[in-house]
Amino acid sequence: MSETLLEGRSAIVTGGGRGIGKAICEMLLNAGASVIIADNGGAIDGSDETPALAAAVAQEYGDRALPFSKNIAAPDAACEVVKLALDAFGGIDIVVNCAAILRDGLVFKSSPEDWDIVVKNNLSAAYYLINAVTPLMRDQFKNNRGHGDNYNWGRIINIGSTAGLYGNFGQANYGSAKAGLFGLTRITAMEMIRSKVTANYIAPFAHSRVSDMIQPANQEQAEYKDRAMRVSPDHVGNLVTYLCSNHANDITGQVFGVRGREVFIFNQPRPIATITSEGNSWSTDELAKAVDLNIRNHFTDLSTDLEAFNTDPIV
Repeated sequence: MSETLLEGRSAIVTGGGRGIGKAICEMLLNAGASVIIADNGGAIDGSDETPALAAAVAQEYGDRALPFSKNIAAPDAACEVVKLALDAFGGIDIVVNCAAILRDGLVFKSSPEDWDIVVKNNLSAAYYLINAVTPLMRDQFKNNRGHGDNYNWGRIINIGSTAGLYGNFGQANYGSAKAGLFGLTRITAMEMIRSKVTANYIAPFAHSRVSDMIQPANQEQAEYKDRAMRVSPDHVGNLVTYLCSNHANDITGQVFGVRGREVFIFNQPRPIATITSEGNSWSTDELAKAVDLNIRNHFTDLSTDLEAFNTDPIV
């Protein structure tokens, strides 16, 4: 990777102190970017914050890495980290929302409290940061951010999950938050395209604290977890760095997956079959017959993400 690919660019990476987030920070720094490592050092369930973590990680990388140890799942903290990056680097070109927590539980056993905190940390936090940074990104585009007449480096990358695309047992809160993150990504892409800011979603398959927490319900899921443990998060960092480069300045609103050396693109919900009433409205019997004849064979099964990707990754 070229050490000048992202030279002069600056980034905020949430969850940047460990796992996938740390790998992303390393790749961006190796490509020449300056990075705010935003990580409150919390446990995977959101408890027990360790504010010193971000500073310790930032020290590993020298002057182009700065720590931010507050939880971004608060609007004031999101505004504060944007100000930090602006004061330190003169602008913000890249935002990567990677912070995540888990509090798994079946939908009929989990608590509303766990729902609220998981959605807040996995979805609302990303919105808070996007909401805080996009006015600045729009201004940078209008003013060319000191890079001539063709400034088009605004990048927003949301690290999602196949749990938000397929679903998974015990993850109603987490999967719903990650599904919502897809919607946020898509709409951000639409609303920011005139300012040449891209927004994309990545569902990673890699060793992380999230994969550590998988509790296999059957042999297939146990095999999935074993495979995940063998996949380096560096592959996710490579894809993020590509999407942040000028090679990808026209790619926006997309859903990527990365699994070892495999990179894939997901389709997005679009109508695939239709039926039309010949009268003013359907009777129940008519609708039932039409569904059985024309739509039922298009239904999506209930395979979980663990089952859908139950093959050996290319590592």
